[in-house]
Amino acid sequence: MKRPTIADIASRAGVTKAAVSFALNGQPGVSAETRARILAIASELGFQPSSAARSLSDGRAAAFGLVIDRPARILGIEPVFMQLIAGLQAELSRNQIALLFTIVEDQAAEIELYRTWWAQRRVDGIFVVDLQLRDRRVTVLRDLRMPAIVFGSPRGSGGLTAVWPDDVAATRTVIEYLAGLGHRRLARVGGPARYWHTRIRDDAFRTVAGQAGLDAAVVGSEHASEHGAFATRNLLTSAEPPTAIVYDNDVLAVAGLSAAKQIGVEVPNQLSIVAWDDSALCEIVHPSITALSRDIAASGAEAARRLLALAAGSEVADFLERPAVLTERGSAAGPARPASCGLDHPIRRDPGAELTPARRKSPSWLA
Repeated sequence: MKRPTIADIASRAGVTKAAVSFALNGQPGVSAETRARILAIASELGFQPSSAARSLSDGRAAAFGLVIDRPARILGIEPVFMQLIAGLQAELSRNQIALLFTIVEDQAAEIELYRTWWAQRRVDGIFVVDLQLRDRRVTVLRDLRMPAIVFGSPRGSGGLTAVWPDDVAATRTVIEYLAGLGHRRLARVGGPARYWHTRIRDDAFRTVAGQAGLDAAVVGSEHASEHGAFATRNLLTSAEPPTAIVYDNDVLAVAGLSAAKQIGVEVPNQLSIVAWDDSALCEIVHPSITALSRDIAASGAEAARRLLALAAGSEVADFLERPAVLTERGSAAGPARPASCGLDHPIRRDPGAELTPARRKSPSWLA
């Protein structure tokens, strides 16, 4: 069945197409009686103005864009993106704004898509994820004067509005927890070196562990299970294997748990595991994985509200997420032969409870 048009309404109402346009857009030029008749006929026919026509009339696309430069197979197993999209969509749908989402093969393709969408008025703004060191997207978006919200540290946002977590504070929470259990040899399986969040977490891990007098190794990785397993096997078969490993996300942590089991390392008796970004994956494996939790959906909703304000011409400040929460599960315990590291057990163990920064007594080296 053909979708009804302005011409159909005009024919039914016995008026010109211009009169229909005036009535539908709330403009003067028709009487109150004629306007009411036109609106009733439009409702009866199920008429909805097209997004293209609306953008021509008021310059708005009623849509925001989200472009992700990651392989589809990896994106499909990373719960963090589904949580983010859920938060974005929940807020945008309340404002009758669409989310235009796609995957590209590299950053050059992403930038080209930004230019095309903006020139064709396909979107009113963009959400930027996976903020990179020397990120070319930031310069392009500034030059286009395209409203944008960046998920990442203001250190790399180039003045674009940022929604970001305090990764340094989260790193302190994890190291304080592991040190309190008696671990002295720690390792971190990080993400791709090109990302800002990887740089910040790597630096914080080395610094905070060094302040505590702990040994700390940092191994780079990609966000794929095979990379997590490979890094874990290398660490556990080294001359001085760590007694605890912190993984950059849930997928890497689950892969590390599997790799440890395959080579006969017991978790948590011989190895403790902690994951960044909690998800159902961390709960369904055995043992379940201790993890840092962020309310990613809430951050997505906040980013959507801020982009709506930006697109409307308002000034919008950066937004710091609520502190991450450490949820203790079965994958972490004291090492088989705990060694004192000068800490007076700064975290009180409470199995099954959530450990927040407010409930911790920080030792002097974490102050």
